[in-house]
Amino acid sequence: MSDTHDKSGEHGHEHPRHELGYYARRIYAIRDLLLEKKVLTQEDIQEQIDYQEQRSPANGARIVARAWVDPDFKARLIKDPKAACAELGIDATSLNEFVVLENTDKVRHMVVCTLCSCYPRPILGRPPDWYKSLNYRSRAVSDPRGVMREFGQSVGPDVEVRVHDSTADIRYLVLPIRPSGTEGLSERQLAKLVTRDSMIGVVDALPASAARA
Repeated sequence: MSDTHDKSGEHGHEHPRHELGYYARRIYAIRDLLLEKKVLTQEDIQEQIDYQEQRSPANGARIVARAWVDPDFKARLIKDPKAACAELGIDATSLNEFVVLENTDKVRHMVVCTLCSCYPRPILGRPPDWYKSLNYRSRAVSDPRGVMREFGQSVGPDVEVRVHDSTADIRYLVLPIRPSGTEGLSERQLAKLVTRDSMIGVVDALPASAARA
C-alpha cells in the first residue's frame, strides 16, 4: 500500500498520508493493523465516529427546550438526568454522576473544572478552549460575577452565584431560565435560544427575538 493514499475502497476518502503529521500517521497505522488483525471492523470504527459526531451542544439544547415546555419532564430531568436524557435518545450513561442545576431569579449556577477540563461531553460535545484555560479555571472560583460580565452577563447583587466544580466523578448541566416572551415559540425554536455557554452558566439563554432571526 502506498504511504500517500489509503485504500479508498475500504476506508473511504481520507487526506493523503504525506499531508498528515507524525502522530496522525501513527494513528492510521495502528488502525490499519487492528483492521488487518480483525480486532476491529470498519463498521466498529464508523459507529464510534458517528457517536462522537452526535455529541454536541445541540443535545443539551434539546434537553433544555423540552424541560421549558414540559414541567413533568423537567422534574424527571432534575431527579434522574440520565433517564430523562434517554427519553430523548441521548446516551449519558458514560457519565458517572450527572447533575442538572436549575437557574432561578434568585440563584445562578456556573460550572468549572478547577483541575483540568471535566465536561459532560455526551451532552455538550467538546469543551471550548476558554473552559480549559487556567484563567477561567481560577477566576470562575474567585470572581464568578466578573467572569460573567466578560461574557456579557450582569448579575445583580440580590442574585446568588453558585460555582460548581466538575470532576471525573460528577458532571453538571445548567438549566437556564426560560427567556420572557417565548410563550408562543415551538420546542425547536426554543432550542435555538439555548447556547453552550448558557448551559455552562456564564450567560443566560438568548432573548426570544433570536429564535426568529
